[in-house]
Amino acid sequence: MSKDSREFDIIVYGATGYTGRLVAEYLDQHYGSRDDGPSWAMAGRSLSKLQEVRDEIGASEDTALIVANSDDPASLEAMCQRAKVVLTTVGPYQLYGDALVAACVKTGTDYADLCGEPGWMREKVDEHNEAAKANGARICFSSGFDSIPFDLGVLMLQKEAKAKFGKPAPRVKGRVRAMQGTFSGGTAASLTATMKSIAKKPSLIPILQSPFGLTPGFEGPTQPSGMLPEYDDALGKWAAPFIMAAINTKNVHRTNFLLGHPYGEDFKYDEMMLTSAGELGEKAAKAATEMLKNPFGAKPPAPGEGPSKEERENGFYDVLFVGELEDGSSIHYGVKGKYDPGYGSTSRMIAETGIALLSSDADGGIGTPGAILGEALVDRLQEHAEISFAVEEPEVA
Repeated sequence: MSKDSREFDIIVYGATGYTGRLVAEYLDQHYGSRDDGPSWAMAGRSLSKLQEVRDEIGASEDTALIVANSDDPASLEAMCQRAKVVLTTVGPYQLYGDALVAACVKTGTDYADLCGEPGWMREKVDEHNEAAKANGARICFSSGFDSIPFDLGVLMLQKEAKAKFGKPAPRVKGRVRAMQGTFSGGTAASLTATMKSIAKKPSLIPILQSPFGLTPGFEGPTQPSGMLPEYDDALGKWAAPFIMAAINTKNVHRTNFLLGHPYGEDFKYDEMMLTSAGELGEKAAKAATEMLKNPFGAKPPAPGEGPSKEERENGFYDVLFVGELEDGSSIHYGVKGKYDPGYGSTSRMIAETGIALLSSDADGGIGTPGAILGEALVDRLQEHAEISFAVEEPEVA
């Protein structure tokens, strides 16, 4: 069945979970009453829970509900046959995602998730990329705060660098200036699952360690580690390791790889979190580094748990990208988002990724939001998701 003749534009799989519910609520509130909005459905393991969530979010009684289960590949394939795009929030993906990716590839269905599990992602690239190309399925991993603001931030900085300097910046620094929000239970569960998978599959270790773990056949130059506190002379502030850098940097390099290296084959990129100047900034950077040894504390959040509506709405993030050229020139680019990054903003990002896929003419394959959707997704996020992308004047140290 061709995509054009399918029953639904988008199916939200995992709609009874914490984040899936937010995605469904966003689609209903922002597009449910619009004649030009996508047709969409909610999917999950339990019909009664789907009905409960539908009623709680205030969706129409005629919102379609689909029962599908990761333990039942036939149900997933039947679900995919009804949709142009499937959005999944059911993680850890290395535990629950195999059959759904396979079903989307087999049926030529577009797919987006919130995956921050590079070992599993690389396995899926190796297993399914050629079939996805053949069937026209666009598979978009990491379509939330992992790693859209960073992937698209670098993409847009390089566009501006080429316009200003006639060439890309060979060195880009991603620096989180501010962030207010909480880790999701899914993030904690994914990290736990990844640690367990290493014990079973030691072959994943080089993939997890390498910034080029998602660029099979290409190994670029040695990258800045970003794993120790450092003072940034240009910005006049201390910087600490950023917990999401291990996945974001891989996705940034994969976008460059898939687009034919528009950032250059010698491109270097790292991510850190800024503190402040002076001794206080140094102490804060060192304290943040220590916290990475146990990022979730004594009681990590459980899957399905999340912040209150007020906490989600009061969250935000502010990321600076600094492009540096060989002659000392530089360009600054900022990406800022409202709402809690792990939930409120992430639910908007994956929903808009799904809508952008509906009008994309990109080829099939396992890619990234930056490689598959690029500026079209930037435009959607600015218009609908309250995320801004803009060139900035360089900060004075």
